[in-house]
Order: sequence, then structure tokens, then C-alpha cells
Amino acid sequence: MKLYSLGIDIGSITAKAVVLEVDNNSIVGSVIMPTGYNTKETANKLVSKLLPQVDLIIDDIAYTISTGYSRKNVDFSTQQVTEITCQAKGIFFLFPDAKTIIDIGGQDSKAIKVDSKGNMVDFEMNDKCSAGTGRFLEVMARSLDVPLETMSALSTQDYVPISSTCTVFAESEVVSRIAEGADRNSIIGGIHHSIASKILSLVGRIDIEPRIVITGGVAKNKAVVDAIAEKLGHDVSVPEIPQLTGALGAALIATKKIKKLNSKG
Repeated sequence: MKLYSLGIDIGSITAKAVVLEVDNNSIVGSVIMPTGYNTKETANKLVSKLLPQVDLIIDDIAYTISTGYSRKNVDFSTQQVTEITCQAKGIFFLFPDAKTIIDIGGQDSKAIKVDSKGNMVDFEMNDKCSAGTGRFLEVMARSLDVPLETMSALSTQDYVPISSTCTVFAESEVVSRIAEGADRNSIIGGIHHSIASKILSLVGRIDIEPRIVITGGVAKNKAVVDAIAEKLGHDVSVPEIPQLTGALGAALIATKKIKKLNSKG
């Protein structure tokens, strides 16, 4: 009989779930959806959408770990684990030589240092200000009247600097640049480099060491990733689906729990 583990990551903007087959740690399926207002309902929707896709029911899941902002609102989880620990495990699974993780989510950004076994040994977090997060990008996209998903392609290297680090002031600065007749794509480039500068300041608080991996929803924006790499002076890696690494890490920890319980007979 096959055993399965489930990892659920309820973030501030998106909710993610990953199912693993315990025997070989293979990813059976995954799903991403907007978090929405009712996070308990969102967790149930994740499972209702994911499990039928992989021909499973909730009783097939031997252990569930929830993580993220609303991890305690997942009624059916076996255990809750912090997103920092889950990110470390998920990234280490995909990149065994990773030493530094930069997680840029919807409402916060984190710099995580891991050891040779994928254990978190140090971290810094920016959760006091939305600058350098997905929310910051959303606000800027709205100010420029461009779809969020097009910002990376529109960005230029010949950028207009955006000096404000506060989202509210940065939005006002962008409006001023528009009024001055600055090129929109150059403003977008400036926004991306503003995020990169904020991340550089955060990462500078830990002992950064390659290999560096960038994860979270903002990692889908190649222009931001390139700007961060340029400011760090290091190459960076990005997972194929950077939003899933927290849920993946949660599922991996759940798998380890299952194996430990089974070994006790």
C-alpha cells in the first residue's frame, strides 16, 4: 500500500499544496490558487482540487503539515511548521548545494542561511514594510496601468531610479516620474532595481554564501531576479515553480514524520 504526505502553504496572497509519494519522495501533484479571505475554506478548496487530480482522497494522506501565514487555520493538518523551516527543506531538496535562500513573498521577504543538511542556521525577515515584496510590485503595476505579469518583459536596463523605500512614497514617486514624462519601461526598470536594493539590504544581515536560490512569487519576475543577481555580484538559481517550495518542504517534513512513525512499529 502506497503512503502519501501532503504539504499546504497558506500564504498572504497565494495558497499552495503538494502531494508526495512517501517511498521515493516523488511529487504526485500540486496546485496553486489565490488565498482569498477565508483561509480555512481555501485550505479545503486546495485539497478538493488537488486530490481528485491524482486519484486520491483525504484518507489516503498519512500525514499533513501546514505552513505559511495561516497554517493554524488548516483544520485537517497533523502539524504546523514555520515557513522558514519548510522553505529551507524544499529548496535543499531541489538544490542540495544551496547555502542562501531569498524568499520574496506577497507581504514579506526573507533571507535564509542553511547548512550542508538543509537545516536553517540563520535568517533575517522584512515583514514591517511591503517594499521589496509582491504587494509592492502589485501597487506599482497598478500605478503604471500595466498587467503585473508583463512587468518583467517591459523592464529596461536604462532605468529611472526610484529612491523611496516605502511603498506609499514610492508610488507617489512613480506618479511624479510619469508626470515628468519619463519612459514607462525605464520606470519599471527602476522599480525592479528598487526591490533588488531592498533585498540586498536584507541579505547583507546574514553571511551570504553561494549557491543562492530565489523563491516565492516575485521570483517569477526575471527582471527582478537579474537585478538582485547584479547587485549581489553572484549567479542565482530559481526553482521551476518558485511558489511551491514552501509546500514542498512541508510535504517532505511530513514524509519524514511518516517514516519515523512507521519505524517505531
